[in-house]
Amino acid sequence: MGLASLLSTSCSPTEPEHPEGAVVIGTVLPFSGSESAIGRNLEQAMLLAIEDLNAAGGLDGRPFDLRSRDSHSSSRRGLDQLLQLIYTDQVSYVVGPEENDLARNIAQDMQGLDLFHMLPGYAAPSVARSATTGGWMRLAPSPFDVGCALAKIAVRAGIRTANTLAARDDYNTTVSSSFTTHFAALGGRALPSVTFTSGELTYTKKISTAFDFDAGRTLLAAHPATASTIVTEWAVSGRPGTWFLGPALRTEVLLANIPTGSLDGFFGVSPSLSLRSECQITDEDEETADCTTGNAAAFIEHFSRRWDGEVPLPAAHFYYDGVVLIAMGLVYAQATSGVVPSSGHELRKIIRGLNSPDHEAASWRDLKAAMASLRAGTRQRYVGAAAEYEFDMYGANTHYFMQKWTIDDGEFVDVAPVPVTCEALK
Repeated sequence: MGLASLLSTSCSPTEPEHPEGAVVIGTVLPFSGSESAIGRNLEQAMLLAIEDLNAAGGLDGRPFDLRSRDSHSSSRRGLDQLLQLIYTDQVSYVVGPEENDLARNIAQDMQGLDLFHMLPGYAAPSVARSATTGGWMRLAPSPFDVGCALAKIAVRAGIRTANTLAARDDYNTTVSSSFTTHFAALGGRALPSVTFTSGELTYTKKISTAFDFDAGRTLLAAHPATASTIVTEWAVSGRPGTWFLGPALRTEVLLANIPTGSLDGFFGVSPSLSLRSECQITDEDEETADCTTGNAAAFIEHFSRRWDGEVPLPAAHFYYDGVVLIAMGLVYAQATSGVVPSSGHELRKIIRGLNSPDHEAASWRDLKAAMASLRAGTRQRYVGAAAEYEFDMYGANTHYFMQKWTIDDGEFVDVAPVPVTCEALK
């Protein structure tokens, strides 16, 4: 009875009936707990992708389906749900989770079972490793890209010294070290940084220590719930120093839980949702870029029309694409070999091969035509809701621009995108 109760509460509260014979894609998202504000929005993006794919014919008539479980915003409880997803539900294709530690903890099981793991989240772990079983693909920009963009912004603004106040977890410490390393390589001086453990009762001593170094800019690398406490305590203490803001902080959850206007005028970066073909370098020396946003705007309208006016989070664009990329790989594999791959390692090879720049483009806006071409055995690269996909040898998507933004009157405002051109340090 206890297990039945757990299973009944572990999924999204509005989970639909599951059609028989469906190709099931599994996901674990935070529907409860500290990160619950994002879980439903990300699931909506995946459900929309499922609907669009099924309207385009599914897998030769077999529908796609989504099986959702709740991570409870907890690595421990989330791991239980992930294990049930792959061992009890026996899904072969997993999207997410958002939690970095949780994705790392399940990696050994995914590899041992040769399952496929799509990682759309900003804080997803690195996929720069080789293996003969299991398949991992990462869609969002890496900490390297984030650090590169922030360092360029700092140097161009004439900032001579910088440090960080970073959460002591894999993603945020990597963003922190990437930023200071790039900043120093570009001629700036990196001052001592400060780390903290999320969930502390107060961060006043950490804040004081970070700003005592009198850096020209301090990067706040943390998740929204913790960052809101830090910013509130910082504001109460008199607002010493100035911030850069990490990509996870572009969320209304942060703005709703800090003193009004306290972060106005500060800058951050997040993944650019403009397609590479929508961007052009306007000044080679200054490395400034101009990008249009027509593709992202079209997806926002598509999402909002389906979900009663709700707007997708930036990360939701990547979650939609993650589902479509899996489906495209499966459809092409069946068309060319007659077999739907259950091997994650094999599916990764197929998706990487399809998304070569040499292949014809297939847009999320016309999945019916894209799927028809794949069923005919024609390779198609995916132009998605978030990006034009092109993967490196390990399965990580290549990014060329990051979106710079600021906060004005309590709202996020996009500024000129920043090219990611720090290859010399790789």
